Amino acid sequence: MNLVLWLLLGLVALVAGAELVVRQGSALAARFGVSPLVVGMTVVSLGTSLPELAIGLNAAQQGNAGLAVGAIVGTNLVNILLILGLSAVIRPIAFEARTLRVDAPVMTGAALLLLVLAIDGDLTTGDALWLCAYGVAYVGVIVVLARRDSRRPAPPDPGSGPAEVAAGGTRPVALQVLLLVVGLAVIVVGAEYLVDGAAGIAGQLGASDALIGLTVVAIGTSAPELVTTLVSTMRGDRSLALGNLLGSSVFNIALILGPTVLVAPAAVPVPDDILAVDLILMVATAVVCIPVFRTRRRLGRVEGAVFVAVYVAYLTWLLTTRL
Repeated sequence: MNLVLWLLLGLVALVAGAELVVRQGSALAARFGVSPLVVGMTVVSLGTSLPELAIGLNAAQQGNAGLAVGAIVGTNLVNILLILGLSAVIRPIAFEARTLRVDAPVMTGAALLLLVLAIDGDLTTGDALWLCAYGVAYVGVIVVLARRDSRRPAPPDPGSGPAEVAAGGTRPVALQVLLLVVGLAVIVVGAEYLVDGAAGIAGQLGASDALIGLTVVAIGTSAPELVTTLVSTMRGDRSLALGNLLGSSVFNIALILGPTVLVAPAAVPVPDDILAVDLILMVATAVVCIPVFRTRRRLGRVEGAVFVAVYVAYLTWLLTTRL
């Protein structure tokens, strides 16, 4: 099948799947009084991270370290700089207190942990266990906070209307869960189509595995987060969108890269160029988010535009120096 057709099919599936996930995720949150931020950080984040897991496991088993590690680092850069930046450009993002106290610091901690573990040039089974433990601990924190939130009515997300609440109250729970799962499945399939087509085109150009991981695979597997976030932004479900991005950034490092290293036949080497530049940029981005998020407790259009500009400059540098 034509590679361009694979790309188009992937994009169509991503849009349809993201719409289902956003609608049903918001409706379930309204029904059970759970914050959309929690829904975004658990079900949606894990679901939209499945393409990274599938690609990482396959790459690790084949001994393709550049693709496996590059995809995770590149995806997190896309999530924060490009997707979060675009979302803020469309509509400024106001942060909840919990995001500032817990979620953003945890994301930054995951990035720092990966840098510390990878600084010696490879990721071992012991390193993978540390990453997995960090991810499990984060899930535990989310569960505790979700139980606390469920004891009191969750405030309506800005922009969510009566129709959404009504939908949450009239459809059977089983049907809503089924539609949510279907949406996630469609997203995963769409991402696979998109990445297969894009990787095939990149491969024909003779690009390195690390470069493909940082660009084509990273952008392709970030498409679920991109579409879900933009759809959420346009519909006004900002908490779900933000939770999806921050949650995915943590899970990509802890519960995607961790298991990927565990199944690898040997220690996974971290390519020198990724360690010297790309991983450092990912950590710097996560660290910068803390003061930026705390400034006026929002991410405005100007800050969002700066995030996008930094990613465009980085991508341009990648293509001009490593292609």
